[in-house]
Amino acid sequence: MTLYPVALRLTGRRVTVVGGGRVAARRVLGLLEADADVVLVSPTVTTALEALSHTGRIKWLNRTYAEGDLAGAWYVVAATDERAVNSAVAEESERRGVFCARADDAVASSAWTPALGRYDGITVAVSGERDPKRAAGVRDEVVRRLQDGSLAAPRRRKEPGVVLVGGGPGDPGLITVRGWQALRDADVVVADHLAPQSLLDELGPDVEVVDASKLPYRRSMAQERINELLVSHARAGRYVVRLKGGDPMVFGRGFEEVLACASAGVRCEVVPGVSSAVAVPALAGVPVTHRGIAHEVVVVSGHVAPGDPTSRVDWTAIGRLRGTLVLLMAMTHLEAIAETLIHNGRGADTPVAVICDGSTSEQRTARTTLGEVAAVAVAEGLQSPAVVVIGDVVGLGADLATRARPTHAAMTPTREIARSTSASVL
Repeated sequence: MTLYPVALRLTGRRVTVVGGGRVAARRVLGLLEADADVVLVSPTVTTALEALSHTGRIKWLNRTYAEGDLAGAWYVVAATDERAVNSAVAEESERRGVFCARADDAVASSAWTPALGRYDGITVAVSGERDPKRAAGVRDEVVRRLQDGSLAAPRRRKEPGVVLVGGGPGDPGLITVRGWQALRDADVVVADHLAPQSLLDELGPDVEVVDASKLPYRRSMAQERINELLVSHARAGRYVVRLKGGDPMVFGRGFEEVLACASAGVRCEVVPGVSSAVAVPALAGVPVTHRGIAHEVVVVSGHVAPGDPTSRVDWTAIGRLRGTLVLLMAMTHLEAIAETLIHNGRGADTPVAVICDGSTSEQRTARTTLGEVAAVAVAEGLQSPAVVVIGDVVGLGADLATRARPTHAAMTPTREIARSTSASVL
């Protein structure tokens, strides 16, 4: 059978789906992505479909199919478990001159649903006639090759501007797909030292890379200079990627750069990243929340010491909290922070984890207590970049050191060094 492939513009147009099972749920999600006006007819539906109805994203007719349900439809999906019902839906569709995709009988369908994949503005639709697994396999291979670059799909036109990309905690595999796509299209990359450096090695020879590192209390590029570079390159007609570690809006000065671009009339897009505040503890076997233990998470920048007049942190209030406290950029002032927290009510025996070089092959974790963390950091030579987690959740993953522990493919196993009854380094 020879098919004629075509793409449908369904925005605002009525599509009727008869059936409420798993197949119907998959079809509904794709139709919603196409902005269709979906009407679902079924006496029973999956939990996901019920949730879509509850939020008003679809209209659910809670009953069996009846003649006339297809009135006004531009497209129909018959996806019930009853062949007779699907046949009736297809017959009404035929009389009304509306294409109908039957989930149970491709040969009897006037329309087929292809295996669908999307990547960076490209839609891949594959039909395998009566072999849907083959179609899905081809779809997956094409999308995979588009993603890894082995199948070239260069943009012919790139709109000049700036894209702020969160590169994640350090492992190049933890950057988002959208962030990786932006890097592939870049003319200029302005990168921090905490961004995944190996990704820069994959850039083409014509891509200009600007080192905009900010080393704590050492050499760094001024934020004003970074803003100037972003604006000047974008105004020169270039597609500029500002690559940062973690998420650009979590202590990354990302919004300062958004404001600088807006003030200069430069288009700016934000691509969120995986924040080290949550990801790094997870990779060290420390959940920042856990049912019955921690119902709150507070993320604090420790780059300014308690008592410093420029500090914006209410350490008195922080010390009274009983949930999880995550400290970023805190190694220089760790001793003062620990003393302040204890002074304001946090127990000296509160479990603490210090995770250095999180998500990389150099990752190591020291587990101790709030009263001893400063001494442990000095004795073990723990340095930035590091994430400090304070709270009872730290104790949950302590025994994972000798069992399975969360890892990522790019990480290599690290060793555990018993230091005392209250501290260990992984």
